[in-house]
Amino acid sequence: MSEAFSFELVSPEALVLGGEASEVVVPGSEGYFTVLAKHSPFMTTVKPGIVDVKMSDGEAKRIFVRGGFADVSPDGFTLLAEQATMLEDFNMEELDQDIQAARDDVKDSDGEKKAKAEAVLAQLEDSKAAVEAARN
Repeated sequence: MSEAFSFELVSPEALVLGGEASEVVVPGSEGYFTVLAKHSPFMTTVKPGIVDVKMSDGEAKRIFVRGGFADVSPDGFTLLAEQATMLEDFNMEELDQDIQAARDDVKDSDGEKKAKAEAVLAQLEDSKAAVEAARN
């Protein structure tokens, strides 16, 4: 059995998942990375995608995150997510509504506001692609 480490996935609303994990795969801004016990310490940003967690008891969890920060330390691994939802609870209709609203913002904006709206739209579209890929 793999060695376990402390893992917490936290959103602004609550502790989404916490406990002893044996492996966590995260969508980092530079690509997916895997954290195992005794991983070298580091911090990085997280992009929208699916976090795959294997708990020390063998249970697998899949969580959608909409970005955030990952902090691996000798004490364990903490993932601070901007938004986090268990994949089985994810509401695609809500995301589609957010995408449509972002498209309207892009259409109705100009200059710096348009650039910000385009960035939000891109993040939402990346989120949808990640969830669709995970569900297939």
